[in-house]
Amino acid sequence: MNNQSEIRDPALWESGEQKIAWVRSHMPLLRGIEAEFAETKPFAGKRIALSIHLEAKTAYLCRVLAAGGAEMYITGSNPLSTQDDIAAALVHSGLNVYAWHGTTPEEYERHTRRVIESAPHFIIDDGGDLVTLIHQEYPALLENVIGGCEETTTGILRLKAMAAAGELIFPMMLVNDADCKHLFDNRYGTGQSVWDGINRTTNLIVAGKTVVIAGYGWCGKGAAMRAKGLGAKVIVTEVDPVKAIEAVMDGFTVMKMEEAAKIGDFFVTVTGCNHVITENSFLNMHEGAILCNAGHFDVEVDMAGLRKLAVRTFEARNNIMGYTLPNGVTVYVLAEGRLVNLAAGDGHPAEIMDMSFAIQALSAKWLIEHRDSVTTVLNNVPRAVDEAVARRKLQSMDIEIDTLTEEQRIYLYGNA
Repeated sequence: MNNQSEIRDPALWESGEQKIAWVRSHMPLLRGIEAEFAETKPFAGKRIALSIHLEAKTAYLCRVLAAGGAEMYITGSNPLSTQDDIAAALVHSGLNVYAWHGTTPEEYERHTRRVIESAPHFIIDDGGDLVTLIHQEYPALLENVIGGCEETTTGILRLKAMAAAGELIFPMMLVNDADCKHLFDNRYGTGQSVWDGINRTTNLIVAGKTVVIAGYGWCGKGAAMRAKGLGAKVIVTEVDPVKAIEAVMDGFTVMKMEEAAKIGDFFVTVTGCNHVITENSFLNMHEGAILCNAGHFDVEVDMAGLRKLAVRTFEARNNIMGYTLPNGVTVYVLAEGRLVNLAAGDGHPAEIMDMSFAIQALSAKWLIEHRDSVTTVLNNVPRAVDEAVARRKLQSMDIEIDTLTEEQRIYLYGNA
C-alpha cells in the first residue's frame, strides 16, 4: 500500500477486516490449515512474494501463510481488482503490501518490483508477472528462490514457454492443473463470478439474450453453463476442434466469431489469448452489444484497436464505457476489458477459493519440504495433496464416501 494518510484511517482498515472475517467464516479448509501452520511454522524464516488479485479471500491466504512463519510481500495482479480497504487491513496487521486500486501501468510495475526486491525465497504468482520479472531483470536474486506456485492457465503457458527456452531457473508448482483447482475454481468459480460481475454492473436481464462465449476451456464451460441457466441462448467460438465438439454435445451452438458478432448481445472472452474480438467483429455488432473479458489480461477484446476505431468514447455507467463506431453503432465494454469478475465484482465465491488457496498453501509447503529432491522446473501438484484437499472439502460438507477394500485394491492395481 502507499503511505498516504488514508490507509491509517480506522474506518478503511476496519471495513477490510469485516470482509476478511466474512470470507474466513466460509473457508473451513484454510482455517484448518492456518491452525496447522501456526503450530508447525513451515515457512519460518522465509520471505514469500505474492501477486494475486488483492481482495478478501487473497488477504486471508496471506494471513494463513504468515501464520506459518512467512514474511509476506504482497501486490495485486490486476490494477482494478485491488480493494483498498483490504490492502489497508493487511498493512494494519503488519504485512508488507504494495498495491492500491486503479494503479497506472508505471505504478503497477513499481509495485511488482518492490515485491521482487524483497529477495523472496518463494513466489506465489497469478499470471506469471513476478516469475517473469525476476528472471529478466533480477538475476542476482534467482539463487535465493526455492520455487513457487502458479495458479492460472495464462501463467502456466508463460512458464512452459520459459522452460522450453531454457530460461526457467527454479521449480514451479502448476497449481492450476490440480483437479481441486481447475475443475472447481475455473468451472464453477469463474462460471458464477463472471455473471455476478456482469449482472451487478449492467443491471440488465440475461434471459432471452444471445451470449457469445469465446473459448471452451474449463472457464468457458462454466461461463456458458451459467449463461444457459440464466435463460440465455449460448454461442461458443473456438479454435480447438475437440473443444468445439464438446460444446456442440453440451447443447451449444458453435460458429466463427465473425458470424457470432452479428447476433450476440453479450460477449465473454475466456481464452487466455489476445485479439479474440477485433475490428472486423466490432463493426459487425449491433447497437448496444456488451463486451467483457474473463481471461487474465486485457488483450482478448482488442481495446487498443477499439479505442482507435471509435469516433466517440464516453462513460455510460460506472465500469461501463461506450464506444461509438464509424457506422454509428455504439458498443459497450465492461471494466476496461479487464477481468470482469474481479474488476467489476468480488471474484470467485469464498467456498471455491477455499479449495484453490488450500492447494496453493499445501503446494508451497510440499515444495519447501521436498526442495532437495525436486529436479524439474515444471511440477504437477502431487496427487496426495490434491486428494487431501478433496477429503478436507468433503469433511467440511459433512459428506462421507466409500473406500476400497484390500481385495478391491488388489483387483484394480495388483500387489504393487
